[in-house]
Amino acid sequence: MFDESFVRAARLQEFSAQERIDDHAPAVRRRPPLRRGLSRQALVLVLLIAVAFGTAIYMGVRHPYQTPAAQEPVEPLRMTVIPLAPEGKVPGAADPAYLYEHSPAAQFRTGAEGVPLPASRRTAHFSDSQVVSALTTAKDYIVRSALDPEVLTGGEVRAVRVLLDPDQLDQFDQSFARPTADGRHAPTGWLVRFDPSRAELADRKVRVQGTLQAAEADASTLEVTADHTFVYALRAAGGGDKDEVSLFTLRRELHFRFDRDDLRLHQAQLLVSYVQAGPLSCAEDSTNHLRPLLAGQTAKEGGPAGTDPYATGGATALCGTLATSAQPKV
Repeated sequence: MFDESFVRAARLQEFSAQERIDDHAPAVRRRPPLRRGLSRQALVLVLLIAVAFGTAIYMGVRHPYQTPAAQEPVEPLRMTVIPLAPEGKVPGAADPAYLYEHSPAAQFRTGAEGVPLPASRRTAHFSDSQVVSALTTAKDYIVRSALDPEVLTGGEVRAVRVLLDPDQLDQFDQSFARPTADGRHAPTGWLVRFDPSRAELADRKVRVQGTLQAAEADASTLEVTADHTFVYALRAAGGGDKDEVSLFTLRRELHFRFDRDDLRLHQAQLLVSYVQAGPLSCAEDSTNHLRPLLAGQTAKEGGPAGTDPYATGGATALCGTLATSAQPKV
């Protein structure tokens, strides 16, 4: 006895009696082979599914914002530090508050309050939160590099370093390991710090006023421009509270750039640092530390270090005069 499946699978099939009478055919005939496997339509469907799946994986792995501009190398920081020499003796007083009240900084805010975030809005390619992130990172850099007492006294640098794009860290480290007045490797271009052997803070509440502005540079880049004036109350290092206090004014313009990785990691590319500061002596080197002139002192004779036009890779030595109107009236 054979079951039905065995019969259907047989390669030979017997003609019926009527078929043998009509066609004079042999008793059996060969059956067409059974079709096994997938049909053509099924194969096409499987191929389409495979192509769609592969495309989905590719688009998922590929960064949706990757553009040729995003792969451009980070530019090195270009910096300029211009000492401003006083025209006469540096005015001083026993009380820092008195000096502030009688100076152009009388209405300045104190500390980080003097670096407020502006009203912001989305751009063509960046959301509100991304613009705020750029502004916040720029503010954090300004606060840490120009208002932190540990930085100002010449000790801490790591708090500033961690906010920089990794591609600028070698330049930052070289600046502090081998300070050079070449427009690329001056510590005072990265942050504000005074020579601790010469001056100390008489008041930790630094006065600040300035602006922050954000704009889209291209589809993959945001830029922030910061322009602030800082006023510090200083006295001679180790002199005690009886020594007179003087004010030191520093105008600082910074240009930041942010790609999407910078925004996500809370870091920045610092492209330009332009500093004017005084009272300083043009004859002294302001590359590594700022060496302020204090109450009652006058600038040393002589201009800035000479510039050799035949030397390559150097920066032109610059110096200016601190206007009398910028000093407190005492």
